[in-house]
Amino acid sequence: MKLLVLGAGGREHAILWSLKKTSHFSLELYCAPGNAGIAEIAACKRISLTDHSAIIDLVRGEAIDLTIVGPEAPLADGIVDVFERNGLAIVGPTQAASRLESSKAFAKGFMARHHIPTAEYRVANSADEAEEILRSGVFGPAAVIKADGLAAGKGVIVTSSPAEAEEAVHMLMSGDLVEAEATRKLLIEEALSGTEVSLLLFADGRDYALMPPARDHKRIGENDTGPNTGGMGVVTGPGILESRTLQRVVREIVEPTLAGARTEGFPFRGVLFLGLMLTADGPKLLEYNVRMGDPETQAIIVRLKTSLVDIFKAIPTGRLREVKVEWTNDSSACVVLASKGYPAHYKMGVPIEGLDRVASLEQVTVFHAGTKRSEAGKLVTAGGRVLGVTARGETLETAMGRCYNAVGHIKWGGMQYRRDIGKFRKPLSRAGS
Repeated sequence: MKLLVLGAGGREHAILWSLKKTSHFSLELYCAPGNAGIAEIAACKRISLTDHSAIIDLVRGEAIDLTIVGPEAPLADGIVDVFERNGLAIVGPTQAASRLESSKAFAKGFMARHHIPTAEYRVANSADEAEEILRSGVFGPAAVIKADGLAAGKGVIVTSSPAEAEEAVHMLMSGDLVEAEATRKLLIEEALSGTEVSLLLFADGRDYALMPPARDHKRIGENDTGPNTGGMGVVTGPGILESRTLQRVVREIVEPTLAGARTEGFPFRGVLFLGLMLTADGPKLLEYNVRMGDPETQAIIVRLKTSLVDIFKAIPTGRLREVKVEWTNDSSACVVLASKGYPAHYKMGVPIEGLDRVASLEQVTVFHAGTKRSEAGKLVTAGGRVLGVTARGETLETAMGRCYNAVGHIKWGGMQYRRDIGKFRKPLSRAGS
């Protein structure tokens, strides 16, 4: 069987690693465009994810049986619709379903229509309108300012005063922080307080299978300080989301979301990511993502016992109920190693050392996010987030110990990472990414 994964980061490396590891038959793996780590297990093709025609030509030319979409941008751009019109098998939601992530205003309206608990909000179509909402005091002294469109995890600013909120509006509207396309509209939301949890699930339009809940660290600095990033680390394991609360999330959020998507004419097929805040009033939905998270995928996928090939084959054909999706009962963690300067400007092409010493460590896997080979064949940095050091363990403490032991073997000039992944010292107050 020939499989193609679209994307170039740690999530895609983890997906390909799991496809190979859990498959019970021979596979030929492809990735577009891929990275240096992915190239060790799959044939990488240098194709832009915006070039739908070239991707279709690759699939037909190599007789690819199934394509899996990693990042959100191709989904928002309608890649699944293009495949379906060409009679080609693909895993991912349609462009209509992808609006749950590509437009936060659409997502909030969807939540309201289907009575899904979430933060109170207002939509602003300009900076002046946003400032008017803030000055009305409807959300009190604290507010969350969010870009409506895709912003690579950098489109949310939590503020604690009206002055900070107005500054955040101008930061987002300026186009310096995120692309201007993402800030044609802004959302002004109440700032929720509680424990943040991510819950992902496979869905085939009607049936679904939950993944182990996870908790992530978005901010660049320890003790959750500094600007938001795409994610600096994540953990999974018992106690992340207790059973009674999980049942409530399924009843009040998961099932109404899938039913609402069917009702509105876009049955959800693919991976749905729920960003949750567990408040004193119960779980509330912060945001939807319509694909596997990064680095959540890395920590979650190492616990999968079922063949990921079987899961992905079942999704487009509506046969997910025929697959028994099983996970290990232990814990896992992923620590992200990033370039100096990330999430702002950073240097690339810096040689990476020590991965050979990590290869033999027990229950440790390193997923490449931003790497490439230099002209001399050396492994070098090629992005802001460079590696995701991932480990499993009987307890979270064991998994974290294995992660940080492995991190100690890896180095490059300017390497930065958080040393407090898995240590949640205070309730979070944020509204998604």
